[in-house]
Amino acid sequence: MKKLLYIIPFMILLGSCKKFLETDPQQQVDQSEAITNAGSAATAASGMFNVLASNDYYGSNFQSLAYLSAGDITWTGSQAAPSEITKHLTSATNSNVGAAWTAIYKTISSANYIIANVPSVNDPLFSTALRNQYVGEAYFVRALAYFDLARGWGGAQLVLNPTLTSADNKNIPRSSQADTYAQVLKDLNAAEPLVPTAVNRNRVSQKTVWALKARLYLYTQQWALAEQFATQVISSADYTLVKPYSAFFANSAAATSESVFELAYTVSNTNNHSNWWLPPALGGRREWAPSDILVGLLNNSLVGGGRSTLIAQTAAPGNLWYGKLYYRTPLGTDPAYVIRIAELYFIRSEARARQGNLSTAVTDLNTVRDRAGLGAATASTLDALLLALENERRVEFPFEADRWFNLVRTDRAQTVLSLPDKHLYLFPIPYSETVVDPNLAGGNANPGY
Repeated sequence: MKKLLYIIPFMILLGSCKKFLETDPQQQVDQSEAITNAGSAATAASGMFNVLASNDYYGSNFQSLAYLSAGDITWTGSQAAPSEITKHLTSATNSNVGAAWTAIYKTISSANYIIANVPSVNDPLFSTALRNQYVGEAYFVRALAYFDLARGWGGAQLVLNPTLTSADNKNIPRSSQADTYAQVLKDLNAAEPLVPTAVNRNRVSQKTVWALKARLYLYTQQWALAEQFATQVISSADYTLVKPYSAFFANSAAATSESVFELAYTVSNTNNHSNWWLPPALGGRREWAPSDILVGLLNNSLVGGGRSTLIAQTAAPGNLWYGKLYYRTPLGTDPAYVIRIAELYFIRSEARARQGNLSTAVTDLNTVRDRAGLGAATASTLDALLLALENERRVEFPFEADRWFNLVRTDRAQTVLSLPDKHLYLFPIPYSETVVDPNLAGGNANPGY
């Protein structure tokens, strides 16, 4: 029990004792004691990325909350939790929501241990550059985790120190979404001077930090800063829109110049996306499937262009359409795409448009359209350009959990998806958390659930 406390944040610890004891720990090591030299620090850093990439976070589940909420992905299975999400009837007891929340806080916990312990490691073989890298990466990962909590749940308890005992990190109030985003920026500012300048698409460099800053500034409507940081990434020779569109994922491609940040998987640390997207004939369950509308958009040469390669159809008599972004052999070894350079063009396009620079905004939009083999867009007003960007994101990132958060961010979700109420813009705080922590209960919980 003592060792479990070291890796699971306080909000999880307060759940049912029986459930807690029956849960197998991901790591049965006292991390505060384990990070004692360069080797154990490296292990801790790798472990942190593994938690970020886990199936309940970027390995499938967190992203599925967005897939299933956005209307373009249908659920073909029988489980109640994903069916609720698809129908916008999500409850506070929804197991998918609870699992994603828990995974994000586990990721934060891993980052907290590195931030707290790596700086004091006394090892003559531990270079300053490597020490800084691990701490900077932990700040970035924590920033990403809090960013996801903010855009998904609207605000979070900001746990910034390791949880070593059940008495640690008690009675932390829930912060507002704005304060949570402020913590994201604080962590990104801390990460920026520490991480390497050299690009590593599976780890964190300064340009990875800039990319997430650009996304953050877009969400917080700081248009000039969103443009500035998007430009810093786009201007780098390290990133290009690869052609054709499928070149960033087809033929087992990985870590191409398209990727700003992607998570790598192996046969011993798998990505569960292919299990949900592929049909049984290809080893999957196809319980996530592109809607008929999405299939039509992707197959329309004037809309999807080369992005039709994202989908395929089974043979007769089934003739079932499925997503083929995740497909590799062995199954589960596909990357998970967190940030691609195409998104930075869209960020800069919108940021420029919001500042009245429509001509350069259209140029950025058309850069992405050209890569997809499409002709130039001709939007000449702000509203037309914003709608064009919305539509382009829809077919550029249909299997990358972009559409839902983008529609919520722009306050378009209720109109586009015919939602009955805007409380659905936020996922519910898991019921298991609200019953044990007054800081997440009552008026502190998300309304409407």
